[in-house]
Amino acid sequence: MSDNLEKYLSLVGESVEEGSLVKMTLSKPAQKHDELRNVYVKPVLIKEKRLFAFTYHYERRDEVKNYDAAQMLEMLREILPQRFLNAVLFTVNEDVTLLVSSKGKATLQTKKVQECREQNLEHDKQKVRLINPANPWWYQLGLTTREGKITADMQHKFKQIYKYAEIVESLVKPMKFEGTVHIADMGAGKGYLTFALHELLTQRLNLDVDIKGVEIRPDLVLKINEIIKTSGLKGLEFVESSIEAYHPEKLDVLIALHACNTATDDAIASGIRAGAELIVCAPCCHKQIRQEMERSGKVDAITRYGIFLERQAVMITDTIRALVLEYFGYKTQVMEFIEMEHTPKNVLLVGRKTKSRIDKEAILKQIETLKKQYGIQQHYLESILPFVD
Repeated sequence: MSDNLEKYLSLVGESVEEGSLVKMTLSKPAQKHDELRNVYVKPVLIKEKRLFAFTYHYERRDEVKNYDAAQMLEMLREILPQRFLNAVLFTVNEDVTLLVSSKGKATLQTKKVQECREQNLEHDKQKVRLINPANPWWYQLGLTTREGKITADMQHKFKQIYKYAEIVESLVKPMKFEGTVHIADMGAGKGYLTFALHELLTQRLNLDVDIKGVEIRPDLVLKINEIIKTSGLKGLEFVESSIEAYHPEKLDVLIALHACNTATDDAIASGIRAGAELIVCAPCCHKQIRQEMERSGKVDAITRYGIFLERQAVMITDTIRALVLEYFGYKTQVMEFIEMEHTPKNVLLVGRKTKSRIDKEAILKQIETLKKQYGIQQHYLESILPFVD
C-alpha cells in the first residue's frame, strides 16, 4: 500500500509544482461513524499567495482551512488512509484515483481527460448559514454537542428554529432601520428563538440591536443571562416580567411566539401601543374565544363537532387579531410557521406598519359580523386597546 500511496502523493506534489492541480476530493471514511464525511481541496490565491483550501464537510457543518503546499502534503499524509480510503486528484490533463480496500490494499487508476480544464484560484467563501450550530451558546442551551453537532432529540427543534430564522430574515431584510433596532421577544422561554434572532440580525444582517427576552420565570432569566455573559453577546438581555406588565420605552420589532391564550393579545397590544414597525406572533391556546362560543350555545354544521369547534375558534381568534392589526395601521399576513409534522402551533401572524389609508369602519363591521355569527361577546383585544372607546 505504501508504494501506491507514496506514488499518489508524489503526483500531487508534481501537480502543485507544475501548477496543474485543479482540485482534489477525499471520500469514503475509514470509520463509518466518523463525523467528517469528505474533504474538498482546491488551489486559491489569497493576497497574491497561492494556498490550498481544504473544505471539511461534517454531517451538520462545513469548515474551511487554508494551507501552503508543504502543509497540504503533510495534511494528506495524516488523513490518507487513516481517515479516508478514496482520493481523487484532478489535474488539467488527467485524473488520478487512489483506492484503498477494507483490507488495506491500495490501487492507483489514471485517466487522461479530453476536456479543457483550467484552475480556478478564486477563494470560495464559506457558506454563511443563518444559524450556525457550532456557536457555543447552542451547546450551552442544550441543542448541540461540544463539537457543534445537533443532538438527536433536538433535530426537530433546530429545524423549527432555522425555519423561524428564514422567515424573520425575509421580513426584516426589506425594512429600513436607523441606528439601533429595539426588539422585544415576549415570552422568550428557554431562549432558543431569541438567540437565533440575535445571531441572525447581528452576524447575518450586521444590524446593531437591543434585544430584550421577556420571561416571567426568574430561574430561566438568571440562567439565560449567564449564558449571554459567558458567550460575550452584546445587545441581548433577558428581563423578568410578564408580557402584560412589560412596557418598553422604544420598540421597533415585537416578537411573541407561542404566548399562551390572551398573552398573545397582550403582546400584540404592547407592539401597537409602542408603534412597532413589525409585529410577529405565533399564537397558541385559543381558549378565550372558544369559551365564548361554548357559552353562547350557538351551533352550526361545523361547530357542532368538537374538533371543528376547536379549529374554528383558532381561526376566528387569529382572524380578529389580524383585523385589529389592520385597524391600527398594519398590513397583515398569515403564513405557515413550520410543517404540521413538527408542531401543531404552526400559524405565524405578521403585521407591518403601513401609511396606507385605513377604512376603520369596514374593519369594525367585519369584526362585529364574525362575533355575531358565533355568539362572541368580546375579543380580549377589544378590552385592552383604545379603539373600543
